[in-house]
Amino acid sequence: MKLPSPDVKTISQYNAAQPDSYKQICELLNKEINRHLPKAESKLWHGAPVWFLEGNPIVGYHLLKDGVRLLFWSGLSFEEPSLIKVGKNFQSAGITYTDVGQINLGDLERYLNKAESIQWDYKNLVKRKGELLPVEKI
Repeated sequence: MKLPSPDVKTISQYNAAQPDSYKQICELLNKEINRHLPKAESKLWHGAPVWFLEGNPIVGYHLLKDGVRLLFWSGLSFEEPSLIKVGKNFQSAGITYTDVGQINLGDLERYLNKAESIQWDYKNLVKRKGELLPVEKI
């Protein structure tokens, strides 16, 4: 995985810094996420583009050795077979793309709609000492 240079301060710069084969993937994901989550705040977080709703991380993407991973913090709860569990804990799931042609825009729109309506409260995870709760139970 290539870490972004310290000069990268925006999502546009992050996308532009990717190898040509992955730059198109990043640019399409950025465009579609912004289109379907217009109320979300976006920024580089831990060196990668991430979108937040009311301070809660919802979706992001980052470069891996073998592609670009689109990650949904609450993705396991979406019940989408194409989203694979990421990490050992919590509810994150994602999909990795190696070519822009692999991105199914209908699937992506569905994932993004679910990301807005199905959320786990990651923003208060530390305050709750590691207890992750669904947003509607808060």
